[in-house]
Amino acid sequence: MTAPAVEDLLRELTPQVLGALVRRHGQFEGCEDAVQEACLAATVQWPAEGVPDNPRGWLMTVASRRLIDEMRSDHARRERESATAAEEVVPEDVPATDDTLVLLFLCCHPTLTPASQTALTLRAVGGLTTAEIARAFLVPEATMAARISRAKQRIKAAGSSFTLPGGEEREARLRVVLHVLYLIFNEGYTASSGSELHRTDLAQEAIRLTRTVHAQLPEDGEVTGLLALMLVTHARRHTRTTRAGDLVPLDEQDRTLWDRALIDEGMELVKVSLAGPALGPYALQAAIAATHADAATAEDTNWQQVHALYLILERIAPNPMVTLNRAIALAETEGPSAGLALLSGLDSDDRMAGHHRLLSVRAHLLEKTGDTAGAYENYRRAAKATASIAEQRYLESRARRLNT
Repeated sequence: MTAPAVEDLLRELTPQVLGALVRRHGQFEGCEDAVQEACLAATVQWPAEGVPDNPRGWLMTVASRRLIDEMRSDHARRERESATAAEEVVPEDVPATDDTLVLLFLCCHPTLTPASQTALTLRAVGGLTTAEIARAFLVPEATMAARISRAKQRIKAAGSSFTLPGGEEREARLRVVLHVLYLIFNEGYTASSGSELHRTDLAQEAIRLTRTVHAQLPEDGEVTGLLALMLVTHARRHTRTTRAGDLVPLDEQDRTLWDRALIDEGMELVKVSLAGPALGPYALQAAIAATHADAATAEDTNWQQVHALYLILERIAPNPMVTLNRAIALAETEGPSAGLALLSGLDSDDRMAGHHRLLSVRAHLLEKTGDTAGAYENYRRAAKATASIAEQRYLESRARRLNT
């Protein structure tokens, strides 16, 4: 098996093995470290010697031995038995129970910050190494390692048990899990900084994890809506940049190159999510994405429907980004001046002050009104306000075009 195939297999098996180990031994922090060490051993041994007949049992055995070594605090024994475990492993039975959802709830513990929840989820459930997570978020590996370590210590201090909470707490924790998966996908779809517009590996990992949650909670409309949103949005990934890496806006993308299989799957999920007893934010966002995907050309977009959906979304989940997006739809239905008027209400929101998205949308609408000077200034300010090099290049090119 090739190294990439081994990595894919390990990402699938990691939460299963970690869940079984935590359920058996407790000590989330020690178990997570042991599983990571077992995965590292597998990445070295399996491509060279072949994947064992029971890879999950192999990982469970190696991780269990290394955890026991650590608990004994015997360095000599640890070195000797770790070497033996990596060479001669008798596969250990792993319970068939899939504890991925329990792990997600644990990693998204309310005592953690969103950044820590995201990092711990990618490490413990996603199977990414600390170095991979650090590269994804463009921070030093030592910084990410410290963040993950603090997160595990806080979970330990909180005395969390390895069980699914019940009632209202379970519903609240599930919303945190979905938010973390949403953040991971967004960072993958449009990287907040760096030379690449998107990180496909992060987006795909978010989709994989969301599929896992959906498989366990297929009746939840918001889980279904989030998966639908990811699929329909991810379907556009190949058309969002040129070969040189330059950003291509939605209205200029070649829609014939969108991934129709993902769109079709997402569309079916959108229907299911909208048929539920209550509309949630993810279901509504999925419906908006589906409306765009349903249009053969940009001119065919049903902007009235998009605006109506944003109005509902704004009512049930007020957020300045929702208002910003509604302004774009409003400009398409009632003209750029109407969109600009709506944007003016965001100037006093501290969360949006100087945000490159607000500046770039205002520049776009000013350009449509014929205010070339105003558009140029806002494009320039927006380019300086973003850490994404791809977005910087695009915004600067728009400004240059107005200044020629």
